Order: sequence, then C-alpha cells, then structure tokens
Amino acid sequence: MKLDVKNIILLVGILVSFFGKGQPKDSLDYNLLQNPFIQIEATEAINSMYNFEFTKSNNHFNYLKKKYPWHPLPYLLTSLNYWWRIVPNVENEEWDDQFLAYIDTTQVLAKTLYKEHNEIEGAFFLAAAYAFEGRLYSERGWYRKAAVAGKNSLKYFQYCRGHETYSPELLFGDALFNYYSEWIRENYPWLRPIMWVFPKGNKEEGIKQLKEVSRNAFYSRTEAQYYLMRLLASEENDVRGALQVAQYLNESFPENAYFERYYLRLLYQTGRYTKAEKMSKGVLAKIDSSKVGYEENSGRYAAFFLGHIYELRKKYDLAKEYYDLSMDFAERIGATDKGYYFYSLLHLGIIAEKEEDKDLARSYYKRVKKEADRKHDARKSAKRRLERL
Repeated sequence: MKLDVKNIILLVGILVSFFGKGQPKDSLDYNLLQNPFIQIEATEAINSMYNFEFTKSNNHFNYLKKKYPWHPLPYLLTSLNYWWRIVPNVENEEWDDQFLAYIDTTQVLAKTLYKEHNEIEGAFFLAAAYAFEGRLYSERGWYRKAAVAGKNSLKYFQYCRGHETYSPELLFGDALFNYYSEWIRENYPWLRPIMWVFPKGNKEEGIKQLKEVSRNAFYSRTEAQYYLMRLLASEENDVRGALQVAQYLNESFPENAYFERYYLRLLYQTGRYTKAEKMSKGVLAKIDSSKVGYEENSGRYAAFFLGHIYELRKKYDLAKEYYDLSMDFAERIGATDKGYYFYSLLHLGIIAEKEEDKDLARSYYKRVKKEADRKHDARKSAKRRLERL
C-alpha cells in the first residue's frame, strides 16, 4: 500500500479502532453527541472553522483527536475543516486528498461505534460522512461514486429517523431527506421510477426541520443554516427569509468568504445597492490582501455587482472598469462559461451603445452570441440588440 497522506490518516484510524476494542466498554465515552462538556470544548474550534481560521480550529481538533481517539467526531470535524476550504471555489482540488482521508477515517471509526457500542451515534456519523463524500464526488463529476456514497448515507439516515429525541443533530438528515426526495421527483421526472423505492418526502416539513436544527442543534446548526439559506433563495423563492439567514451567518462569521459572497449576492438581488457597493469593495480588498478563502471566484461576483451599480448611476468609466475586472477574474479560473462573464460582455455592449460607439457594441454582442449557450438569456438579449443595430 502506497503511504500517501490519505492512507496514513486512514491507517491511524484503523489502528485506533482496533486497539480501542481491547478496552472495557464502560471506560470510554461513546455518547459524545449528548455530552455538553464536549460541546464546550469544541465551541471555539467550530466557530474558528466557520470563520475560516483553519489552522486555529485544526489545532483544537487535533486536541480532541488525542482525547477521544476512538470516536469519529473529531475526525468528521477535521474533514469539515478541509471541506470549508473547498466550498468558496469547488473547482479547486487542492484539499481533496486531506478531506477524503479524514472522511475515510470517520467511516472506519463510525462503523466500529455502530456495530459494537452505540448504534445511533454510529449511524449519524456514517450518514454524515457518506453524505459529504458523495457531495465532493458529485462536484468532481464522479457520479457513480457519488451514487454509492449517497445510497450508503441514505441507509444510515433512515436508521437515524425516529431517534430525534436522542439528539437534535439527528433531525438534520431527516430534514434534507424530506426536502430533496420531493425536490428530485419534481425536478427530475425521469428519476421517478427509481425514487419509488424510497419513502416520499415533504418539502414543507423539510424546511421546518431545517429551521429547528438551525435553532437547537450544536454540531449541525451552521450546516443547517447554510442549506436553509440556499433552499430559501434558490428553490422556495423566499429571498427575504434567505437574506435574514445570510445576514446572520455573515455577521457571525465575517471572514467566511462563501457566507459573505452569498449575503452580497442577496443584497444586490434585492436592490440594496449602497450596502452591496461597500461590501463588494471589501471583498475585493480581501482578495488583494490574500485573505484565506477570498479568491477569483468571489472577485468575479463583487466586480460584476460594482459594474452594474455604477452603470445604473451612469458612472460608465467605473462600470467598464469593474466589468473588465469581473471578466479578468473569470478568465483566471476558467469561468468564462458562467453568467457573470456573459453579462459583463453584454453590459459593456450596452454602455458602448449609450456612448454611441456602435461598432464596439456590435463586437461585444457578437462575442456573447458566439460564446454563450443558445438558451442563455444573455445570448438572447445580445441577438435582439444586434438585430436592432
């Protein structure tokens, strides 16, 4: 076996799991989800993780691994530490090996916990570990692996159902299952023949449960708020509700690049331009200072918002500067097939028209027409404007 990073971490987990079997069952605490002292010990580290202070949080998770080496909790938290380095730009594969290594170790320890000591906690950690693993595989386009991980996750989430009184953490999986099992049926009709083998969900109940986890859980609280924010904004058409959650997350974790970007997007979407302008400039400043998590992906959002805000204010020179910057950020990370790139080109054409430079306007519109998908709204708009010109 090649001893790369992933295999070394997994080997440590296997050894811990094996040697832990020799200790009397009652000598170890296998009920960490119910232990308030563990929560006190982990609070600062978890908050640091969501605030993108990854080294600080990892140091404390290492302490938890030394103190509770037989339990999957510290290993799942460590895997999340790497997961949140991936979230701001899921195209970045730099942290994949470390994330998957700790997910593997979580699964090894959770299986021992499930089979020999505490079925409920073991099932929760197995469900969570397989769910995060499946999420990464899906982002990477490894759909067969994602399907296997998803099937395993669902198996253990199903076991957790009905045990919510043990810990509010267990309701998290039920909430996601309730929502997405219905969402898949509605949005992917061709999957309905497969979905009949799974219990039906209830999207309304899923949202209600996510709100409950957001209020009452400890380990799953921020993850539940993250999903709640996204579902309210993109699926439930409750932008006001999503904005409230996003504002809370941004204020609680002001250095979290993803939360700030999402809050910024909702501010822009709801026409709160003065605040969006200030925040966009703050995001660009954090990118310039190489703040952890702030990179080109956040930059293309912030620059586009500034471009459009200044265009609306008829400050065309500033608008053009920021549209160009948004495109530059997109080109650096290969995001030239994304909406903000096409809309930057389109709006540069619109400004050129307003400045009576029709040849320049045509060149921008032709680029949008050539590069955007036929069904893309930006392409349709560019085509109409070209015909008019």
